[in-house]
Amino acid sequence: MNEKTRYSDEELEEFRSIILEKLEIAKRDYDLLRSGVTNADGNDVSDTSPTFKVLEEGASTLSKEESGRLAQRQMKFIQSLQAALVRIENKTYGICRETGKLISKDRLRAVPHATLSIEAKQSGIK
Repeated sequence: MNEKTRYSDEELEEFRSIILEKLEIAKRDYDLLRSGVTNADGNDVSDTSPTFKVLEEGASTLSKEESGRLAQRQMKFIQSLQAALVRIENKTYGICRETGKLISKDRLRAVPHATLSIEAKQSGIK
């Protein structure tokens, strides 16, 4: 029996719906993180008493830095999901970039932007 070299169009559509759902959630999360960095909600230390202002400004700066890092990480995740959608369009989705074999459906359902099979990832292939 010949080994499958790519997922069927029906299987690709299943993965597309999973990715689109994750993409919607990721974009929503990114917007929340970004608003925390830009202080879009207007909740700042300007309306507090001077005694706590210095402490709050320090905590606010740390919080904004952390939110900024999380926002960057979230944007990278969004870009990975968008790249996965391109691979679906090209019908190359789910093919390990190192071994050329199909990545398991279970792995793709858990990590829909994966480009390496478990075997390739565990063997340290980069």
